[in-house]
Amino acid sequence: MIPRYSLPEMATLFSDEAKFGAWLEVEILACEAWAKLGVIPESDAAQIRAKASFSSEAVLERERVTDHDVAAFVDVVQDSVGSAAGVWVHYGLTSTDVVDTAQAYLLVQAIDLLATAAAELETALIKRAREHKATPCVGRTHGIHAEPTTFGTKPALWALQVRRDRERIARVRTVMAVGKLSGAVGTYSNIDPSIEQFVCEQLGLSPVPATQVLARDRHAELLYVCAAIGTTCEAIGLEMRHLQRTEVREAEEPFREGKQKGSSAMPHKRNPIKSEQLCGLARVLRGNLVVGMEDVALWHERDISHSSAERVVLADSLLLAFYVLKQATRIIEGMRVYPERMIENLNSSYGLVFSQPVLLSLVESGVPRDDAYRMVQRNAMRAWETRSMFRELLEADAEVMASMGSEQLDACFDLTHALRNVQRTFDAVDALEHNPLS
Repeated sequence: MIPRYSLPEMATLFSDEAKFGAWLEVEILACEAWAKLGVIPESDAAQIRAKASFSSEAVLERERVTDHDVAAFVDVVQDSVGSAAGVWVHYGLTSTDVVDTAQAYLLVQAIDLLATAAAELETALIKRAREHKATPCVGRTHGIHAEPTTFGTKPALWALQVRRDRERIARVRTVMAVGKLSGAVGTYSNIDPSIEQFVCEQLGLSPVPATQVLARDRHAELLYVCAAIGTTCEAIGLEMRHLQRTEVREAEEPFREGKQKGSSAMPHKRNPIKSEQLCGLARVLRGNLVVGMEDVALWHERDISHSSAERVVLADSLLLAFYVLKQATRIIEGMRVYPERMIENLNSSYGLVFSQPVLLSLVESGVPRDDAYRMVQRNAMRAWETRSMFRELLEADAEVMASMGSEQLDACFDLTHALRNVQRTFDAVDALEHNPLS
């Protein structure tokens, strides 16, 4: 991933130093496990723990000769230990025993970073939701004014979606916290199963049956979680983009006045660039998921068609998922909200957002639904075309008023009544805090 979207705490996990360091720990732990069985002298295992080391440069230089990354790594580590004890490094193992187990160890740490970032986004959303729980605004369907809602309902529903993302993160952590040290085709032909058990326990992983490689449906699920996170953040970003449009301007993403520039040519511009960024990066995350799904099916007990692709998509997806979570949190925390503009927009459609209460009131008065719908629609279209207030047109319609009194009409246009059940959504939000993820 390019540095622009690589936050250091996540990027560190995908460095050569981190990868080779995890490989080294697997190799050392395997030697210590062999020593417990009496296969390797305790003194040799102790020397390996004390002296085994590498430099990334040395491994990469050696790989130019071996054309095999793990073989190059083993050569470098053996040299660091010395010929006597060094011969036990990689004893009974195949490359993927080391690579897959070490990778899972690092991926679990990356997943933990995602979990923390997602929790921070949920907290930010809940705070803004409660702040604007009673701030009325127009709800839109198909981009058209529909019925009144409150602005706080938007972040409230996003918070519920983020909680589902957090649950998926927790599940995929369990799915990915696995390792295998079972040899070339997974039969333990040259390694005792207790070696696998010991190494995995020391790394916080669970040993699982495998061929030469861990089943890649696990990695595909992780990529799905990353894509789902991206899509959640995209939903937030897309809504912010619409709300920031000049014609709407009900909310804006943060803008550092006096420092930030919205356009190189037009000084007045304050573009929703961070929200647009969320939408763009979500596309990359979804694309990476396709790669993960195609990596599941491999030839027989192993091939490496998945390996080259995973070097790109696993790191990139985790880096991007972490980045968009952090970016979405910054947007929500710094979001500018304009309640007065929301009221202006709510009123700008001439009161048509109350058409359904009028329809239902007529039905309650005994008017057949189809007739009532025609009566309301007739006046609604006239309001659009003549830019007249919907209520005034209804009051002038003898057919409507023959079935409805003024008090009934008042009730239909009561904003407080329209929003009386908003608490239902916030009950679900309150439940999030009463049921924290462990």
